[in-house]
Formats: sequence, C-alpha cells, structure tokens
Amino acid sequence: MNIQQTEDTICAIATAQGGAIGTIRVSGAQAIAITDRIFTPISGKPLTERKPYTLTFGHILSPAGEIIDEVLVSLFRAPHSYTGEDSVEISCHGSSYILQQVMQLLIKNGCRAAGPGEYTQRAFLNGKMDLSQAEAVADLIASTSAATHRMAMNQMRGGFSRELSALREKLLHLTSLMELELDFSDHEELEFADRSELEEIAQQIEQVISHLVDTFSVGNALKNGVPVAIVGETNAGKSTLLNALLNEERAIVSDIHGTTRDVIEDTMNLGGVTFRFIDTAGIRETTDTIESLGIERSFQKLEQANIVLWVIDATCAKEQYHQLAEKILPRCQGKHLVIVLNKTDLLPLTEKSLSCSVTDTTASMHKPIDDLKAILPDLPEDACVISLSAKQKEGLSLLQKQLVDFAALPDLSQNDVVVSNIRHYEALSRALEAIHRVQDGLTMQLSGDLVSQDLRECLFHLAEIVGGEITNDEVLGNIFKHFCIGK
Repeated sequence: MNIQQTEDTICAIATAQGGAIGTIRVSGAQAIAITDRIFTPISGKPLTERKPYTLTFGHILSPAGEIIDEVLVSLFRAPHSYTGEDSVEISCHGSSYILQQVMQLLIKNGCRAAGPGEYTQRAFLNGKMDLSQAEAVADLIASTSAATHRMAMNQMRGGFSRELSALREKLLHLTSLMELELDFSDHEELEFADRSELEEIAQQIEQVISHLVDTFSVGNALKNGVPVAIVGETNAGKSTLLNALLNEERAIVSDIHGTTRDVIEDTMNLGGVTFRFIDTAGIRETTDTIESLGIERSFQKLEQANIVLWVIDATCAKEQYHQLAEKILPRCQGKHLVIVLNKTDLLPLTEKSLSCSVTDTTASMHKPIDDLKAILPDLPEDACVISLSAKQKEGLSLLQKQLVDFAALPDLSQNDVVVSNIRHYEALSRALEAIHRVQDGLTMQLSGDLVSQDLRECLFHLAEIVGGEITNDEVLGNIFKHFCIGK
C-alpha cells in the first residue's frame, strides 16, 4: 500500500453473506461526508454535525431519491476508531442486493473498495496496534477452538507485546552499559558494570527468548493441529484408517497397491484437540517414478510429525514390521510412535487380542508383553501397539484416546503467552542466536563493540515482530493480503 492509497476513503462489506443484518464499514478522511451524501436521517442533524459514538436511524437513498433500505449508522471520529481514522458503519438488512447497491453508491460518491486486511493495516500504520497484535486479528477470526481463541485474544490484547517490551527494556539496559564502556574506555578507573552483572542480564534475556521459542511447538499444534503421519506398506489400510478417523471418504481405497501416490491431509477435533492427519504413499520398493516421489514425501512428512501411526497388516505383522523397521524407526526418534495392527477382522478369533501398550499388561483384552515382543521384536519401549479393524471401525476409540494422551497440550489461560506465528518464531530464533553470541562474547572477554553489534541485532529481530523497524511495503503487503475483505 502506498501513501496515496492510505489517504483514500475505503469501504467494504464486513459481514458474511446470508445473515439477517449486513454491515458496511467506511474509513478515511471523507468517510462521514461521503456517507452523508447517500444517507438521510429520519430526524435531526446530518452526520457531519453529529457527535461520535452515536447511532442514527435513516434511509439510504438512490440518486433518484428512491429508498434502498432503512439503516442504522454508527459514527466514529479519529483517532478513536478501529483504524484511527474517521469511520462509519452502516447496518442494513442482509440482502446481497441491498449491500451491493449501498457499496456502489459509496464508490460513486468517492470511496474505494478496500483490499484484504486494509482496515487492520491502517490501524497498524496509525499506531492503534503493533504488528503482532494486527496479525492476531486474523488468528482470532480463524480460531476454531477455545485454545486458539485464547491465544489470539491474548496476543491481540497485547500480552505478547508486553512480554517483548519487557525484553526490549532489558536489552536496552544491557546495551547502554556496553555503550558507556565504549564511550569511556580510555578511563580505566570508571566501571559501569562488571562482566558478571552483564552476563547475568544476558542470561535473563536468553531464558525469556528461549522460553518463547519453546512455546512454538505447542502454539503451532494448537493453531494448525497436531501433525499425525500415517505411514506403512502399500495396502496396509492407511487410507481406510484415515477415512474411518474422519468418518468420511476422504482418501481413495483400493486393493491395488500404490493407490495413494501423494500426501492427503485433513483435520479433526478429538477431546478438544485439533489433529492434522497426513495419509502418505505406501512405502515399498518400486520403479515407478511418480510413486517414488510419493514415497519420498512420505518420509518427509514422517519427520515433520509429532505422532506417527505405523499401520501394519495384522495378518502378516512380523513380515511387514521387519520389512520397514530400519526405514521407519530411526525417523521416529523423539516422536510418539503408535503401531496400528490393522485388519484384525481377518484374524482367527484367538489372535484378535493383540491390542496393548508395551507398558500395560493389566487389561484382560491385552496380550502378554512377551508374546507381543515375539511378534514384533526390537520394538521401542516407549512405543504403543493398538490392534483394530479400520474397515469395520472396531477399536478406533482406543486409538483416539491414545492420540489425545500423546498430544498432552496444556490448558491455556488468557494470560499465557504462546508463540503460534511462524514469522514470530523465526524472528525469535534469530534473536536467540544473537543473544547466544552476546553470552559467548562476554564469556570470552571480547571487546565491547563486537558484543554491542550482536545486542543491536537481537533488538532488531525483536522489533521485527511488533513492526518497529519495518518500513518495507512488500513485507507489510504480504502479511495483510491473507486477511479477509472488511478487516
């Protein structure tokens, strides 16, 4: 957005189609005057002479004087509005015809149709919120659970910004001490802070940034869903399991080997936790180029997942386990592994009690650990084995419960600061690297000018998050283009 565009008066429909009431937002220097040209109050003064925070009932009129709709107009004056500009909200009946007629009248009288996120972008440019708060607006609109709502609301209310502000104060204090050392380096008798104090401040800063970085795994899982990779040989029943979990025919199921050649993803909510299930191509030796690319993507998704569901055909469990153990198990280090023995409906009745956790032998339906290890030797101790029939939808509840237990996402309050934005995570990671260099420099007794450079870099990366150092139109445009029209 260039300077000329920010001086325009903009308008947009701010409500979803199909409701009883539709709202049109108008913002800019001429917002009140332009609305006055198409609106006639039932009684009293025109909008330009009315006080802010008032509602006025009246008619929207066509150029020929025909009544288009009876409306309520809300009035806000700069700087006390969402955008920091003069603003008007027109509440009409929800007819798409009426809303379009009002929009056309506004545009004919001097408005411009707003772009995606332009209202929030103006709020940022006018100092009504910092960049992290502006991004939280989009997250709040997209929130689908209590946890994602709390995260977005806390960030929009400035919880994350206050945390960064406190960090910035500590960094500035540390920087000022370093700069004073440089300014008076020729006066050896003057000492503004000994190195132990500087190291202590740097450690405090490092701990806070490190904590924020560590929260991203939880924040990302809450926002985008806990990634669960479904892997295994062809025809083990991976796609059937995905369909059974989602309770819909999301993936093509066939007896033909290699049906799934690309990654299929979908989400669902279990126990208040959003899971992102990733059905992958069956892993096997193949000369098919396309299938080979799909298998390569399977391994990529496996490494990105928090939870791995390794689906094994229970009728040939030992063979399939040995076939892929060397390829799958090393990639599951640090992840929750669930071995799903599928197709139990094809087993003799005496073999259908394979469902068990390696560490649990109390339930009568569980097979003894020694027998299980005989079937699946070298099984990791922290792995879980569950038998089921995806086709018959038997045993799914046990798997779902295990997934919720493995997710173990914390209950968040509105005061918890959790990083869920990848841009914030990357900036914090770079800030963490910079403060680590500061700590190393202090430990190695490096000169103050070298340490100060890393301190300034750390400050810069924190400022990237709230927008203090951002002037690049392309960067801002990239952030706000993902917003919906009207916000």
